Amino acid sequence: MKIVMLGAPGAGKGTQAKMIADKYSIPHISTGDIFRANIKEGTALGLEAKSYMDQGKLVPDELTVKILLDRVAKDDCANGYVLDGFPRTIPQAEVLKDALAKLNDKIDYAVNVDVPDENIVKRMSGRRACVTCGATYHIEHVPPKTEGVCDRCGAALILRDDDKPETVLNRLKIYHDQTQPLIDFYTNEGILKTVDGTVDVKVVFENIISILG
Repeated sequence: MKIVMLGAPGAGKGTQAKMIADKYSIPHISTGDIFRANIKEGTALGLEAKSYMDQGKLVPDELTVKILLDRVAKDDCANGYVLDGFPRTIPQAEVLKDALAKLNDKIDYAVNVDVPDENIVKRMSGRRACVTCGATYHIEHVPPKTEGVCDRCGAALILRDDDKPETVLNRLKIYHDQTQPLIDFYTNEGILKTVDGTVDVKVVFENIISILG
């Protein structure tokens, strides 16, 4: 079972990807993780990717897909995998589709975790992080025992720049411009499945499992 996870930043697709991977005993693959692993191991593909990253350039889609195909060729992907964070654009989706087709392979499901923008802004702007130990909280869902103070180490909690409403809105604009068209792409492929991401995490997961079977 080969799955692509879709959803805006903060929609919870990463959490769902990990839960799916655990249930079906398949790897949860994020391009960030495999880039870091290849660079750390000093592979030829990793060094090539690093040369772009060191110049502040984006890694070309073809190279990203090469690194991805190298990862999914490993034994632990024999029964499938969950892709999280790739593809992000139509060209990436097309390169991935063509590369898999050459291997007589394809993506089985594209799961879209759908959450309205206003919910995401509220969800992310409620996050708080400890400046010392990195523990995370949410002022509504996982509040600290004392407001503004970390339960674990007693240090101050902050709203990270990434979680500020103006930053979140900017990230959502980029998502809608670049990634939203993937929903149309995978709808046309006949494999898009959309779930309501505004309900409880466990309910979202149960709904995904009912789709995947």
